[in-house]
Amino acid sequence: MRTRPFRQPDVFTDTPTRGNPVAVVLDGQDLDGEAMQRFARWTNLSETTFVLPPTAEGAAGGADYRVRIFTPGGELPFAGHPTLGTCSAWLAHGGQPRRAGGIVQECAIGLVPIRAEGERLAFAAPPLQRSAPSPMLLSKVAAALGLKASQIEAAQCLDNGPVWLGLLLDSPDTVLALRPDHAALKALGQKVGVAARTDAQDAGAPPLIGRANREARAFGARGSAAAAAARAAPTVDLEVRAFAAPIGVEEDPVTGSLNASLAQWLIADGLMPARYVAGQGQCLGRDGRVHVAQDASGQIWIGGDVADCIEGRVRV
Repeated sequence: MRTRPFRQPDVFTDTPTRGNPVAVVLDGQDLDGEAMQRFARWTNLSETTFVLPPTAEGAAGGADYRVRIFTPGGELPFAGHPTLGTCSAWLAHGGQPRRAGGIVQECAIGLVPIRAEGERLAFAAPPLQRSAPSPMLLSKVAAALGLKASQIEAAQCLDNGPVWLGLLLDSPDTVLALRPDHAALKALGQKVGVAARTDAQDAGAPPLIGRANREARAFGARGSAAAAAARAAPTVDLEVRAFAAPIGVEEDPVTGSLNASLAQWLIADGLMPARYVAGQGQCLGRDGRVHVAQDASGQIWIGGDVADCIEGRVRV
């Protein structure tokens, strides 16, 4: 063990404790996978990352650094909020991009471009493979979630490194009311992301009752405090939740990889516009915002604010 620089930013929020934290060990050299996994279990966060020099192949492709990403239950080839959180921590620690115009992260799925959008960071969504789920799997997952068939508008198996079963549900209220059987989902070995479109897409403004309920869930507030929070936060176009019991995380507060694959699916099928804001984390007392944008080339970017929370050193 030795002392290493450490940061713990909160991702997809500009307010500490309202997003999804990630533990970032900024010097992961000479740590093996077992030591990394042990530390990730100890942090008990949805993800812990370890920053390393890029491989020779990664450096040749322009990588600024390499990252390994661990949940309490195992290593991931890619994850979204750790990508933004690690990049923010690396920059704050003095990291200098090799090329103007962006940062390149190397991880198990390959190279991931990251760009600055004002003070916000955004990563390029990795390529997505998707397919229709089997009726048997869909039936078992619906039962574990307590869903009726009529409440599921569309479903896809989504793979951009992490694999999710994506469900588009009939309303945000259905999404927020879910009380999953996490043991059943773990037995199925299936991570599930659920989402529902809100009225804000059509009305151009947040629905009064639905938005007030949403803010009350997130902030535990009433009256003027909840109303003020609702006015300050960006309108939410898609309500999202992520259930990941198979990797040791019953519900993830705000999930970049899932939102990336949802965006690629829903935009391609005309179910969401090319630019929107997703909200996630309300049932856990969080209030994450994921900013989705498709550029002229068709590339989808997943952006979010990052709030600094903890800076120090750890013995690993």
